[in-house]
Parts: sequence; C-alpha cells; structure tokens
Amino acid sequence: MKRLLSAAVLLSCFSGAFAQYPAKPVRFIVGFPPGGSADPTARIIGAALADQLKQPVVVENRPGADSAVAAQQMTQMPADGYTLFFGSNSGMTAAVALKKDPPYDPLTQFTQISLVGRATVILYAYPGVPAKTLQEFIAHAKANPGKLAYGTGNALSILYNVQLMSSTGIDMLHVPYKGEGPVLPDLLTGRVHSSFLSTATAMQNAKDGKFRALAVLLEQRSPLMPEVPTIAEAGAPGVTVRQWAGVFGPPKMPREIVARLNKEVNAALKRPDVIEQLLRYGYSPEGSTPERLLEINREDLALWRKLIAEAKIPLE
Repeated sequence: MKRLLSAAVLLSCFSGAFAQYPAKPVRFIVGFPPGGSADPTARIIGAALADQLKQPVVVENRPGADSAVAAQQMTQMPADGYTLFFGSNSGMTAAVALKKDPPYDPLTQFTQISLVGRATVILYAYPGVPAKTLQEFIAHAKANPGKLAYGTGNALSILYNVQLMSSTGIDMLHVPYKGEGPVLPDLLTGRVHSSFLSTATAMQNAKDGKFRALAVLLEQRSPLMPEVPTIAEAGAPGVTVRQWAGVFGPPKMPREIVARLNKEVNAALKRPDVIEQLLRYGYSPEGSTPERLLEINREDLALWRKLIAEAKIPLE
C-alpha cells in the first residue's frame, strides 16, 4: 500500500512538472556562426516559440565542425526540455557519415521533435565565367579541366559538388571555407567560380547581377527565384542531396514535453508571419511528427553513406 501511495505521489509530482513546462527560459543551440541560413532560421523559430510558450527562448551560437561540436554537447545536456538544438543534415548526417569513428549516433542519442523545413540551396557562378546556364557552365568546365574552383562552406556543399562532378564528368578545384558567409566575397571577386549557397545575401547578390544563379536544389522551383530552374531541369539530375533542418533535444526527453514542443513548433510553422520570414531566408517550412523526423534522418544518413562509398571519399 505504501509503495502504491509513493508511486502515486511521484506520478503526481511529474505530472505537475510537465503541466508547468516551461517554467524558465529555454536555450536553443545553433551549431553555426551568423552569416549562413541556420542562424536566422533558428532565431525565427525561437522567437515564435518564445511567443507561444510565454518564456524567453535564447538562441546560442556554438559553431565548430559543421555543428558537430554543438551536437556532441547536446548529447550530454539534461533531458528536461530547457535545451534544444537546431540540427541540420550537416551535424545530423555529414558529421557522422564522414567519420571512421562518429562522435555520436544521431538516431539514438537525440530526441527528435519536429522537422522545420528544407533550405533553398542554389548553385551560383561568378559572372566572369562565360556561362549563363548550368549546361554552359558544365561545357566550360569540361573545356578547362582543373582550372575552375568551387567554394564550400560546409560538408553538405562538398557533397553537392562531388555529385555534380561525378554525374557530369567535370573536374574542379576545391576551396573550403568555415561557413557560407566567408564564401561570398571570394565568389564576388572570382577567387572561386561557383558555390552551392543557401544564404539570403547570396540570393540578393544574384538578383543584383553580382552572381549568376544556375540551378536550385529543390524538386520544384523556388517562389523566391522562380526564373531559376531546378537542378534536374537544368540538366544535372544526379545531384540528389537536399538540405533540411529540424528541432532536436537531448536523449530520453519525457514524452509529454516532446509532445508539447512538437505541437508548438508545428503551430509556429503555420503562422503567416513565420512562413513569410522563413521564405525570406530561403527555408520552406514543413513540420512533422517526431517519428517522421527520425525517418528523414535515417534515410538521409543511408544516402550519404552510399554516396560517400561510391565517390570513394576517404573517411576522416
């Protein structure tokens, strides 16, 4: 009888704690510095959640190793719902697939909360390259093997280019950068001749004629730049990797808190003000169940491992 009473009291305490969640500010960790698309996207979601949860949501930038540093830290955080993670397939796929000894397992060491959406990634070219279309760019690259340079700001961009080169037979030089932001000035001056970018700044530069937009990595054209063909329409259907992001938590979060956060994230993604802001930064909001986010992560990880093996990319 005493055991039953103790269990009832304990259950009542837990239920009360869940009902009061959140009772203090929530931290929202981003594994990238300002300058790319991850930071403003996370801040848009964070502001909407703060409004809905009636508690501050503090966005913290913890850049390093394609967000793997922040992701690894997340696996050690308390599972109380007060520390969340803006995870993309940089940290939840690339950082794992490219390692001989991955620092964590994205499928088991995180709590999936909700998909946020897909990024509008566009292949841009330096206007000094004599090519107005992707097919012309490919022809120019084939006529000048090893002479064109492509810039990458993350592991996703590396794989986009690996797929582009392997599926079209072109050969270009790789120039890596620590984030998408630093790629922009070198693409403006022609130090690099092309780059896959998801930043709003890059899109504006293309609209201003400073970059040339060749193709978008989406299944359908983006409403932000409807004149730009999809990568398949442009003649490179072999580039199949897509960029996505979601909200994650530390492992073993209570189901009640996960359900509350899933409800709030999906509600935020349906708000007209949030949709407008996300589209401005190139993100198409989707939302999902926790189970669907896990499935997306699992499928993406399998695809990356397959592509890395086929391209014979050495593991770090």
